[in-house]
Amino acid sequence: MSAHKFDEGRLMQLLVSPVVSEKATMVAEKHNVVTFKVLQNATKPEIKAAVELMFKVEVQGVNVVNTKGKTKRFGKSMGRRDNVRKAYVTLKAGQELSISGEAA
Repeated sequence: MSAHKFDEGRLMQLLVSPVVSEKATMVAEKHNVVTFKVLQNATKPEIKAAVELMFKVEVQGVNVVNTKGKTKRFGKSMGRRDNVRKAYVTLKAGQELSISGEAA
């Protein structure tokens, strides 16, 4: 990753929040993968650099999923949920990351 240089300020804003769900927990236990919500315009190299910078772990790979927001009713009016971009970050063997931020 030393070939690419990214703006550190952007990298700090790239990861919106960790995803805490049944599926994310199951994938984390089984395959050593951590799931984050990220900005809509985030790229895979940027996500990798951001996770390595913030959590001091080595990243093996990044997979990204774009989820379209659902249309929902609120009484008489129609509303729409936001679109979400999720990143599944695979950590290298021996690396561990807890949501609280400590690397082992």
